[in-house]
Amino acid sequence: MDQATLMITLGALFLLGLAADTVGRRSSLPRVTLLLICGILVGGSGLDLIPPEVRALYDFLSVMALTMVAFLLGSSLTGKALKHNGEAIFLVSLAIVLATMLGVTVGLWLIGVPAPVALLLGAIASATDPAATQDAIRQSGSKGPFVDKVRGIVAIDDAWGLLAFSLAVVFAQMLGGEGDAAALSEALWEIGGAIGLGAMIGLPAAFLTGRLSKGEPLQTEAIGIVFLTAGLAIWAGVSFLIAGMVVGAIIANLARHHDRAFHEIEHVQWPFMVLFFLLAGARLELGLLVEIGLLGLAFIALRTGARVAGGWIGGALADVPPAERRWFGAALLPQAGVAVGMALVAAREFPQSGEMILTLTIGTTVLFELIGPVMTILAIRRVQNAG
Repeated sequence: MDQATLMITLGALFLLGLAADTVGRRSSLPRVTLLLICGILVGGSGLDLIPPEVRALYDFLSVMALTMVAFLLGSSLTGKALKHNGEAIFLVSLAIVLATMLGVTVGLWLIGVPAPVALLLGAIASATDPAATQDAIRQSGSKGPFVDKVRGIVAIDDAWGLLAFSLAVVFAQMLGGEGDAAALSEALWEIGGAIGLGAMIGLPAAFLTGRLSKGEPLQTEAIGIVFLTAGLAIWAGVSFLIAGMVVGAIIANLARHHDRAFHEIEHVQWPFMVLFFLLAGARLELGLLVEIGLLGLAFIALRTGARVAGGWIGGALADVPPAERRWFGAALLPQAGVAVGMALVAAREFPQSGEMILTLTIGTTVLFELIGPVMTILAIRRVQNAG
């Protein structure tokens, strides 16, 4: 593709994103949902206006955008925040993951899905979309204990999800007579290695950033740390989301000489997010919504109900206000790339059910990506109104 086509396409996408952002700011519609819808309209399921070479940028943009999101989510895990909300974040996140996995697995098994496949789909259902959730929170402009808890839950949710999925793969293989602990070892490395990498980058960054410009971290410092973290995580085969979160948490807790470590990332994050969500929408295949049929509807109902129930149970165990308990699950409905990544692994390990797993996961992800941010904003507003 020539440079003129590339620049014209990217320029048009940025302006389309600006229009969606403007509508979102002047209405109650989440910007994420609007960007995804715009992406669908100009993508393969719509007018098919985006050249394949531009769509190929999605993988790079998704890694950069999500690593930035992970930084910002990690920055919410300060000692002060964990002192006030740490127990609730831990209990609610764990309860939602366990309830989702158990509820979806048992529900699908009862309607006739083979036990190994039901177990895998239950684990896949536990994944969330930190980018959509974080942007919905930012667009709401809300602050307070509930928002702080949701941010913290999203920050550690994928770690629980990765562990749950890896255990599910091992048990599913055992049910099929092919037990193998390799998947569990890979998960432990993906999580443990990411924590170690995040510490290796975060500790020196906490002391070195913000010293060249009177206590304010430079934009080049912020971008450099993001690229370094993402690149090394991919090279080492660990989770760049968890690595980014750990780096963010360490800098936020240890960088005493400045308090604006993440403002520079916030300044450069949105252009990446615009292209990320537009190209994500362009990749969505609406035809899969028809193919998933009744099984897909059952999966959607089971995942939604299980997350609401898990949020209530975890909130009760943590003794949070009843108004918050009712809305944790709804606030954490968005689901995207992590779930699709899990589905690809499951399809590789269980090729006889691979097509069904992929179709169901991608098809339901379309719906959860569109309605999830709406529910996140609704949950935040309902909790605020109740308070």
